[in-house]
Amino acid sequence: MTDQNKLIEKMRDMTRKLMQDGPHSATEVIRKALQDAGLAKSPDASGDASGAASDAGARPGAAPMRDINPPPAGKAAHRTSAADDGSAPPPAAKAAADSPVEAAAHGPAAFVSDLLSKLGVAAGGKSRGKKAGSDAASPLPTDAQFLSGSFTNQAGTRQYKLYVPAGAGDKPLPLVVMLHGCTQDPDDFAAGTQMNAAAEAQRCLVLYPQQSQSANSSKCWNWFNAVDQQRGTGEPSILAGMTQEVIEHYNIDRRQVYIAGLSAGGAMAAIMGTTYPDIYAGVAVHSGLPYGAATDLPSALAAMRNGMTRTKSQPRQTVGEKAFKGIPIIVFHGDADRMVHQKNGEQVVAATAPVSHGAESRHTGQVAGGHAWTRTVRSDAHGKPVAEHWLIHGFGHAWAGGSANGTYTDPRGPDATAEMMRFFSTHSAT
Repeated sequence: MTDQNKLIEKMRDMTRKLMQDGPHSATEVIRKALQDAGLAKSPDASGDASGAASDAGARPGAAPMRDINPPPAGKAAHRTSAADDGSAPPPAAKAAADSPVEAAAHGPAAFVSDLLSKLGVAAGGKSRGKKAGSDAASPLPTDAQFLSGSFTNQAGTRQYKLYVPAGAGDKPLPLVVMLHGCTQDPDDFAAGTQMNAAAEAQRCLVLYPQQSQSANSSKCWNWFNAVDQQRGTGEPSILAGMTQEVIEHYNIDRRQVYIAGLSAGGAMAAIMGTTYPDIYAGVAVHSGLPYGAATDLPSALAAMRNGMTRTKSQPRQTVGEKAFKGIPIIVFHGDADRMVHQKNGEQVVAATAPVSHGAESRHTGQVAGGHAWTRTVRSDAHGKPVAEHWLIHGFGHAWAGGSANGTYTDPRGPDATAEMMRFFSTHSAT
């Protein structure tokens, strides 16, 4: 076995410790693996070879982490990076991104940053702040509210924002739960997806849970941790409890509660549909991954690059598996997504609505001046559509049809927000 292969095996062993100690030990654990292999300086060595900036959310004493995929120089923060816009990266950068072994060959700091950034950045860069005119700054319609709150249970505390449309009245309304991507927050995600405007038009409430930087330094939902893929534990218990609390305190139609997410948020939405099918009546996964795609950092990186490969160490869909296969799901993914491979979108649909259970139809189209797309619709044995898969051609890792007021959006469509709301409305309980 080569030294580099030994390094990878050592990292796999050490990530078992990571899963026990929590996500903030990621940098420290990987750095120790590199030190043991003689590829990194000791913790007391001065300076940082990569010139990385300190990560404010990291645990004291942890190694700094840099963003290896910032937005292109001179472009707005919401645009995708060069690695995601279909352009070819420089040869050296491509080599570093192709495999952990090759990245290690370019230096230990680059290897650590490559691994952690791909797990901790939603769409090729960190948010540079909200633009003027974002949902947080824009005046709300008369009587509408964008409220702040928090939820706590045995697994922890998370903040949230809740949008209540104007004139909600006494009639029970649907609820859409929106899980942001890495580095984002509720205000940014609301501005980029324009879901609050959709809530006004469709008459529903929108809940935006916020991942804390203390739980993940890049504010990613921890979809790759085993404890965060189970009912009654970790982040699924927090999100489900938060949803239930909003249902109980507001006039919500329990039959019309849906969940959607982008990137890490999309992966967590798939987890929530799997583990809590009794709460959510529909799921939307944008540029995300299927349930059980990973249980540690190496398997997460592998799934993001090549799609999920089931191993004996990965969890099975024991809780809610059969029920989840009956929940309507809509999936969006770009075929030029270099952050999360398009196979993941296909696998989300396959796990939810197997072709063998019904029929399949295919439709194509193109947004005027924008992206072409292929929409595949799967129906159950009774002919009822249960899944839609939107494959967007030439599209990277961003929210389709979103607003430039938020980060990581591509306004060239199709309009994912409108299609999600249409899909949920079509499958709403009568």
